[in-house]
Amino acid sequence: MPAPDQSDLFAADAPRAEWPTSVKSAAQPLAARMRPRRLSEVVGQTHILKPGSLLPRLVAQNRFGSLIFYGPPGSGKTSIAEAIAGETGSRFVRVNAVMSNVAELRDILTTARRRPVAATILFIDELHRFNKSQQDLLLPDVEEGSVRLIGATTHNPGFYVNPPLLSRSHLFRLEPLAPAEITGVLRAALTDSERGLGARGVTADDKLLADLAMLCDGDLRRALNALEVLVLGLPERAALTAAELEIFARERRNRYDADEDEHYDTISAFIKSCRGCDPDAAMYWLAKMLAGGEDPRFIARRLVILASEDVGLADPQALPLAVAAHHACDFIGLPEAELTLAHATLYIATAPKSNSATLALGEAHRALKESPVQTIPSALRSNQGQANKRIGQGKGYDYSHDFPENISGQDYLEKPLTLYTPKTVGWEAKIADRLARWKELKAQFRRSKKP
Repeated sequence: MPAPDQSDLFAADAPRAEWPTSVKSAAQPLAARMRPRRLSEVVGQTHILKPGSLLPRLVAQNRFGSLIFYGPPGSGKTSIAEAIAGETGSRFVRVNAVMSNVAELRDILTTARRRPVAATILFIDELHRFNKSQQDLLLPDVEEGSVRLIGATTHNPGFYVNPPLLSRSHLFRLEPLAPAEITGVLRAALTDSERGLGARGVTADDKLLADLAMLCDGDLRRALNALEVLVLGLPERAALTAAELEIFARERRNRYDADEDEHYDTISAFIKSCRGCDPDAAMYWLAKMLAGGEDPRFIARRLVILASEDVGLADPQALPLAVAAHHACDFIGLPEAELTLAHATLYIATAPKSNSATLALGEAHRALKESPVQTIPSALRSNQGQANKRIGQGKGYDYSHDFPENISGQDYLEKPLTLYTPKTVGWEAKIADRLARWKELKAQFRRSKKP
């Protein structure tokens, strides 16, 4: 069987792709027809594809091993894989992890071993869907070089790809495409008569294409599919207008997958915006999570943690307010609970910040770990019960309320430690002054007790 034309291996609905040129036709989706044929045609991802960077050098020398592309939908993972196969003249076998199974994998790997000259690239779409056994099955052939694996995943490989397979692969993270990059591809697709929609003669101004690109959140496949639907819905040689785009805009959905990378990345951005005292950014990420269907109680729990971890004693009202917001989310529910979350978010984001409680707890844990555990002073032990009283527990304790400002001068550790250092912001500045005053009173009391 002659080697297939690599530019023709774009059908998305088959688990394995090794097809002749005749398969490519106008029936394919526009996004498949417009796939780049060489790495130099790939739009965006300049951080891994700019001239002289690692990936283009490896491909040019045909000396790459296994690769894993990790990024959001429509960022070019499949396109880059097919361009690599085309440039290196490799036999390209494509499987989709959702539809594949162990028997199919064994068949592919056996064939690859029998045809070493063909230099098989095994492209696995949605690699994260393979279980541990399926991933382990790939290891011997990847290690021997019988196949060169190119995996594509929208999920963090650190969580979904077995460590042995991950350690044998180069990992490249792809980013969502910029609106300007998507706009350029849309213009090319609209005018290209061979692979695109040029034969229909539909026109569109640059602003409308830019608006369409903006609505697609960095997903080029989604943008091309939307353009195809809009153009095919118009008569030939018509003009695409804002009225048609408005229909698409009403159906727009934010890219947000609960319990996946978008979930963790967005809550991380939200937390860091609150910690960084940026109420505008905090409100933006809050709105994104709510629009994406995030559980409001999850957001409320993070606000409670922020109130202690990052606001702390600089504003002691932050914690009860955050706890109240969490309770309110339970008994109010959406959509009204959005207002409660906005209220708490703005309070936390604009509050003075102190992580002194976090640092003090860390210092206490470190002291326990690195030094022998201190014995509780006898004066501080419980004197409840006749046995404790007979052995003298609690004897010598100075009752703090019997002394001015409740400072007796007594030590409460056998070896005094400094674990808490107050910040001089917000309410905690008063605590710093108070502790300094008590330190002086304690010193005065001790001086007065000296003979």
